[in-house]
Amino acid sequence: MPLPSEPCVSRRRLRLSGHVQGVGFRPFVYRLAHTLELSGSVRNLQGEVEIVVQGAPASLERFAHEVIEQAPALARPRLLSCEALAVYALDAQEVASEGATPDIPSCAAERFRILESVASEDAHVFVPPDLFLCDACLAELNDPLDRRSHYPFINCTACGPRYTLIESLPYDRARTTMASFALCEECAREYADPLDRRFHAEPVACAACGPQLWLEEDAAQAGTSALRGAGALARAVELLRLGRTLAVKGIGGYHLLCDATCTAAIERLRTRKRRPDKPLAVMFPQSGADGLARVHQEVHLTRLEAALLRSAARPIVLAARRRGGQLSEAIAPGLDEVGVLLPYSPLHHLLLADVDRPVVATSANLSGEPVLTAEAAVRTRLRGVADAALHHDRPIARPADDTVMRVVRGRARLLRAGRGRAPLERELPWRLASPVLAVGAHLKATVALAWENRAVVSPHIADLSSVQSEAVFAQIIEDLQRLYGVRAARVLCDAHPGYASSRWAVRSGLPLTRVLHHHAHASALAGEHHAEERLLVFAWDGVGYGDDGTLWGGETLLGGAGHWVRIGSVRPFRPPGGELAARAPWRSAAALCWELGTQLGSAFGPELDARAAPLARHAWEQRVNSPATSSIGRLFDAAAALVLGIRETSYEGQAPMQLESAARRALAGERHLQPRLAGALGLPRSADAQGLERLDWAPLVGDLMTSEDSPGARAALFHARLAASIVAIASEQQRRCGIECVGLTGGVFQNRLLTELAQQALEEQGFRVLTHECVPCNDGGLSYGQILEHAARARPSTASA
Repeated sequence: MPLPSEPCVSRRRLRLSGHVQGVGFRPFVYRLAHTLELSGSVRNLQGEVEIVVQGAPASLERFAHEVIEQAPALARPRLLSCEALAVYALDAQEVASEGATPDIPSCAAERFRILESVASEDAHVFVPPDLFLCDACLAELNDPLDRRSHYPFINCTACGPRYTLIESLPYDRARTTMASFALCEECAREYADPLDRRFHAEPVACAACGPQLWLEEDAAQAGTSALRGAGALARAVELLRLGRTLAVKGIGGYHLLCDATCTAAIERLRTRKRRPDKPLAVMFPQSGADGLARVHQEVHLTRLEAALLRSAARPIVLAARRRGGQLSEAIAPGLDEVGVLLPYSPLHHLLLADVDRPVVATSANLSGEPVLTAEAAVRTRLRGVADAALHHDRPIARPADDTVMRVVRGRARLLRAGRGRAPLERELPWRLASPVLAVGAHLKATVALAWENRAVVSPHIADLSSVQSEAVFAQIIEDLQRLYGVRAARVLCDAHPGYASSRWAVRSGLPLTRVLHHHAHASALAGEHHAEERLLVFAWDGVGYGDDGTLWGGETLLGGAGHWVRIGSVRPFRPPGGELAARAPWRSAAALCWELGTQLGSAFGPELDARAAPLARHAWEQRVNSPATSSIGRLFDAAAALVLGIRETSYEGQAPMQLESAARRALAGERHLQPRLAGALGLPRSADAQGLERLDWAPLVGDLMTSEDSPGARAALFHARLAASIVAIASEQQRRCGIECVGLTGGVFQNRLLTELAQQALEEQGFRVLTHECVPCNDGGLSYGQILEHAARARPSTASA
């Protein structure tokens, strides 16, 4: 019954939101209350945490401060409210029925409790990402006297899977894929002990009650090996040492592993997976004081790159390769960087420690498809690819590929959002009147769900070029809405009608808004930085549908989200073959040469002219399947073809990546290039018939085909002239309309050399430069950009203007 307030005792109710579920927050609150001798309770609501505390006023003040400031490292709590309540005393009967009042949990004067989670209709849900193996669990994993020694699914409240095992919210074990694993007596004791670090660690388990490993020697046949547990792990290690390819079920899907020092093993994997050239990520055993001793032997790491490798997301980080290392050249043909990562799950730690060498760790799928998550799919889809499969029986609720990051000009940039970083939560600068779903583009597909002032971007899905990809795409769309308790009232898609994502949007039956590809890129950048000022944005990529029905790709936009004006572009050219040009750089090179009356044979020799070129030339002359484009990405393709002789490619971006690598190698070895790059001239510009200012690529063709410079020098000067063109355009717009902030977005700006040259020169001219850091600059960020573009247009102020 309520008692009169006493100066020595107070009672408060706190409501917190943000990243407060799945990160050990409730046990932290319990321990804090216990330390401060406070009674009360804590419970999860739908996306929030509610705390009722009672005790000395000074202790309550300290609690309110430390619950925010001393929160677990992975938590990001935000105080929504703190209200005073009447001090409450309980008799024995009330204690027995404690928690009966759902709006204000009761509290016994002697103790603090964690109450059962409560679902509500209020959608403030936070879905936690998957976490790496913490140091405490790693120590237990390697301790032969610990009861979880060498158990490949060890975890606690500070580590382990989250997003990939949650089936519904609030986040409790019964709502995860661990629900079918009944806790043994010892695990149940830990789970129920508020002072234990496994208190309410929802995936908690041990060898007696948790998931188990088994090995199938023929990955296409179920039950072909009876090896389980430690025997399965030992045989997997033996196979990797023998140069075999192994499919291994991890946290968000399967990896294909093989010895990264064995060229024959890598070439077999490439042949089987039909991935002849695309770079492969390499996972290293954790060793040394910082865990990176083996990584340092193979790549040059900056301080920031090292910190990223050890960060909670445990991403793949692109790093410069050392000469003379043990990694096979087949890891990343033609490139001077390699993607490296550390083990992040206990199973990976056990495998890498015993193999004792770096291993290829590439997504277990066929090229361009989503990562596989189920044993049956591995048996069918990877038939003939993997020599064996190491399975476990903890189901994966949804796939999550590895996160990929690159450091550019001293800042970490997200290239692919995945395990550990997704779902990607962003706060919108404007509130939405109703929920919307954005379905992104066709390549590097992601989807985004937004409501009120929140946007949630899915992990990378895949390229939407297969039935499997489209099925996972649809699953993620349904999952996001179900997990967050939000149903979209409108769908946003790219303006290109042929994208699989656009076709899905039409079939959905929801009201539909189409967003121009490059407007979405620009709005994603403006939204990431909450930029309200007028921006000059260079949106450079492969191709995207423009409002004139042509294929854009080298656009200069002025304005802000919801009101972009195209003020510049690139002189159009017509690669023969249409979409075939995306994987045939010679077609883009041919279009440039033919436009200028230059012989293609001077770059490629008579063989190509004698076979493919005449047919393509005829189609080009007749304007058959040779659509005009202003694509900088295709210009990079042409440059790679003319400089490096690259005719065909096997993956998106291969030719530009190899061109960048050639340029960086030249810059490292040809010191005389630096002053030439500093003095490089921008490309000439002129207005077209519609008054749009166009960059003219014509001077580049002679530069690229000259024999006076090495191929690497020509590649470097190509980058420098494009960067100088950006600076020249920005300077002119500054004189015309006072622009002070310049943005760089689109897949072309994954190129570190181009971005750094342009950014440095712009900053020297006094511009503030915006680049992507938290959202991918490539098509993986388009779903977020579509949300921002729609939100800006829907603002009352925008509508009235």
